[in-house]
Amino acid sequence: MTEIQTTAPVHPPSRRSWLRVTGSVGPLGIATAVLWLSVIVLLPLAALAFHAFDKGWSGFWSAATAPAALDALRVTIILSVLVALLNVVMGTLVAWVLVRDDFPGKSIVNSLIDLPFALPTIVASIVMLALYGPDSPIGIHLNATQPGVIVALAFVTLPFVVRAVQPVLLESDHSVEQAAASLGASNWTTFRSIVLPSLVPAIVSGGGLAFARAIGEFGSVVLIGGNIPGRTQVASQYIQQQIEVDRPVSAAAVSVALLVISFVTLLVLRLFADRTARKELASR
Repeated sequence: MTEIQTTAPVHPPSRRSWLRVTGSVGPLGIATAVLWLSVIVLLPLAALAFHAFDKGWSGFWSAATAPAALDALRVTIILSVLVALLNVVMGTLVAWVLVRDDFPGKSIVNSLIDLPFALPTIVASIVMLALYGPDSPIGIHLNATQPGVIVALAFVTLPFVVRAVQPVLLESDHSVEQAAASLGASNWTTFRSIVLPSLVPAIVSGGGLAFARAIGEFGSVVLIGGNIPGRTQVASQYIQQQIEVDRPVSAAAVSVALLVISFVTLLVLRLFADRTARKELASR
């Protein structure tokens, strides 16, 4: 008996399959994306910048460099840097524990990391005030203090470092660490020489995002911070204050200053990520 073997005919890829493979959306898709980006991001930012210069460059400069504005920007930048550094250390530690250790309730803790992303920040401020305010049930009073602001900012920015470092730890090669341990290297030496270099790009990225997020934070510090000029008043609270006293140009000027700081931070992170990616490609 002769066995008849049939094969399915081979058809050239259709236009639709080509789009699916290459991911191209064509001019219409590009135009739609640009239009959406313009409406949601570019136009509001342009309107803000235009409003900040209602009184010309001299009016903008006077509003942005007013003593109260500079105090608010100084407090904001200093506290945001401290929060970013705190998150770099503690966020890396939390990520390490979640990846390398097993303990009861690990999945619950892993889910709680993302809670600040979903929780309204004003709720965080209420919780912080109830826990660390004048009627603190644990005897820790941080209301209207810089440590209170730092705790509030750390709460809303912690996920950035944890979620940046966690995937790198999951994909790391444990055999290299085991080889170092078999050669007598201590845990700290193995971490410093083998693990940490691979984590640096993720740590820098997460810390930078935490800094950029803390720069513009308002809800989590509005109650616990106390809004004391020169001490706990952050730039977002100063902006609200200027709006309340009918000084929109001053509010817009400081807003533009925050925008520039955040944009420069994100641009540096992007350049750092691109440079890291090129080094990885060159080393392969």
